[in-house]
Amino acid sequence: MFQRINQSPKLKWSLVLLGTIITVFILFYFSIYFGVFGKIPSTQDLKDLKQNQATQVLSSDGDLIGKYYIFDRQPVTSNNIPKHLINALVATEDVRFYEHNGIDSRSLLRVFFKSLLLQDSSSGGGSTLTLQLAKNLYGRKDFGYFGIAINKFQESIIAKRLEEIYDKEEILTLYLNTVPFSDNTFGIESAAMKFFNKNTANLTLTESAVLIGMLKANHSYNPRIFPEKSRFRRDVVFQQMEKYGYLTKDEMQRAKQSETILDYQYYSHDQGLAPYFREQLRKDIIAILDTLKNKDGEGFNIYRDGLIIHTTLNSKMQEYAEESVQSHMSKLQQVHEQSYGTRAPWFTNKALILDAVKHTNDYKKLNKQGLSDKEILAKLDENPRERELFDYGMEKMVKASTLDSIKHYLKFLNAGFLAVEPSTGAVKAWVGGVDFGSFKYDHVSQSKRQVGSTFKPIVYTAALENGIAPCSYFSVREVTYQDGWTPSNSGSNGEDPDMNYNMKYALSNSVNTIAVKVLMETGVGNVISQAEKMGIESKLPRVPSIALGTAEISLKELAKAYTGFANKGRSSEPYYITRIEDGKGNLLAEFKPQTQNKTAYSETTREIMIEIMKATVNEGTATRLRSTYGLNNDIAGKTGTTQSNKDGWFVGLTPKLLAVTWVGADDHRIGFRNTGIGQGANSALPIFALFLQKINADPDFTDISNAKFGNPSEEVVSLMDCEPSKEDGFFDKLFGKSKKNKDRKKDEKKKKGFLNKLFGKNKKDQ
Repeated sequence: MFQRINQSPKLKWSLVLLGTIITVFILFYFSIYFGVFGKIPSTQDLKDLKQNQATQVLSSDGDLIGKYYIFDRQPVTSNNIPKHLINALVATEDVRFYEHNGIDSRSLLRVFFKSLLLQDSSSGGGSTLTLQLAKNLYGRKDFGYFGIAINKFQESIIAKRLEEIYDKEEILTLYLNTVPFSDNTFGIESAAMKFFNKNTANLTLTESAVLIGMLKANHSYNPRIFPEKSRFRRDVVFQQMEKYGYLTKDEMQRAKQSETILDYQYYSHDQGLAPYFREQLRKDIIAILDTLKNKDGEGFNIYRDGLIIHTTLNSKMQEYAEESVQSHMSKLQQVHEQSYGTRAPWFTNKALILDAVKHTNDYKKLNKQGLSDKEILAKLDENPRERELFDYGMEKMVKASTLDSIKHYLKFLNAGFLAVEPSTGAVKAWVGGVDFGSFKYDHVSQSKRQVGSTFKPIVYTAALENGIAPCSYFSVREVTYQDGWTPSNSGSNGEDPDMNYNMKYALSNSVNTIAVKVLMETGVGNVISQAEKMGIESKLPRVPSIALGTAEISLKELAKAYTGFANKGRSSEPYYITRIEDGKGNLLAEFKPQTQNKTAYSETTREIMIEIMKATVNEGTATRLRSTYGLNNDIAGKTGTTQSNKDGWFVGLTPKLLAVTWVGADDHRIGFRNTGIGQGANSALPIFALFLQKINADPDFTDISNAKFGNPSEEVVSLMDCEPSKEDGFFDKLFGKSKKNKDRKKDEKKKKGFLNKLFGKNKKDQ
């Protein structure tokens, strides 16, 4: 035989070549095995498998409202995986799964020879589920020329070890918990929740086939984007199941006739329920986790450790709040734009537009290149392209330049809405803006704006606490204070300046001149002290104008200040995290309500303020809650509008729920065109009204809808037993009083002349 080999050079060289190839193959394999191209996970490593898991956010009613993840993955155990899902997977991806030991030798050799030697990139295929699991667990690295072969050999070694450690059922479970699906979703449980809003255990045959069909090409067979392609691939899965005996022909035909009904859940940061809340929660959780360690002394990671965050948020209330904001703001936006017409500041105010441009990355890049502002504006107005622009559920692709886009977003009003349980401060709904994808700024947690007349209840509370009786009367007449400031009343034309009103009428009708007089009689310092006792932490200016809400306060602070009115005078800090658990349910941190130990004011003051704010709803500036929206709940409230109609506010208080609403433009230089549109009763109150209508219609919230404040004490009834107004008779007796409105201006001149002679003429009246 050896003689024959020596006599045949062809045979000799063929054998040498074969031996060389085998030797190279063996050396190549063992170089991979011993880690020349990177460490191969040991048997112990594979026993201790730990995959990154998404952190879940749960509402108080148990709904999954969001996740934090790098890869959206949520594990499931084998006993929660339906048999038809396993059958669909095996029939479609690895029909010999139960027969092999994790490696298809023929496929592996084909890859080696065709990929490495012949450079045929189409040689893939034939991969087993165990090999795919190895790839899912450790991914693939770029080794350049030898990449495919090295990765395949590494995966084969890992697959072999996996088969030695785990049984077939465990491998299938590991595979389904790690395999990637469409929309950056990893694992069958996360995919089931995202596409069908149900757990894996409850998936139907059709739903299982849709998900298994995705595995061939995640994007191409995404049922959300390509429903027809997804259906085609789903039917292929049914055919495979019939081919390998998992379905009868009749069962396959019936399955093909079924419809795929998605119930898609957005768990991305920009979409889904409560995006503003989830973003603030993310920041808070990261800060909390920095203070916690696991049993090994290591920190926790919000994106990988599969934590469970329990919150106070109620998913239904949150849904109702978002719907109410969208419903009202879409209509208000139309009115806002129509009121300005073609002279709107987002079209004509060059300084405003330039300031908005300067905040963009495009401006900063061009500015670094040495371009002037004029040149940058011209540049940004060039080359319009197709863009998707936000427009209240009617997002559309339009051809627009960068400058067009900036102007488009400048025009939008925004909103903030916070609903809390007054007795505990538990946040039930949180809407930080009209669209998180377009406007990231959170008006609940980040914004401080002038609060307008919603500050007046704090002024009146301070007055009562400092001995001013609720039946004290104050003149509506305008007065000039320091620095020439003369507050006036909205819609005061024809108002009798000699009229005096009690505190109930003055606050419920938001009389500005009286609010300032009440503050001045109480003392600015006493009012500020009272505000601090009620939970206001922002610095308040020591000026008379704070009576009209010129101080800038956050929405959360205002909510805290009002909670005491429904909580025995004790303010409750808004909070929204109750527990943090690890993936197994072990408690890592727990949070309790933070309610003030001391009352901020007396029970008598509290009852008086509730009665006054109920009058705001029943007969004052918030009567449209009754007349327009038909709400019959026990409601106390206060409207608020700031100077030049920049901000609209409404605080609505029921015995078991407090809601604060703000509406305005992000840029404070853009106000409402007129008070009719911008007043809090028109701009902010409707959001609360729509929200409460939905609460009333839901039988789950009857305890909130039917709650009553309770009757005031006899003492309070007695203290408030007075007429709402009375006239100042001194000047009437002196000069007489004209009955006709047109003659009252003459009366005013007589009175002013008399006062000037008596006290000297005020230069400011000249």
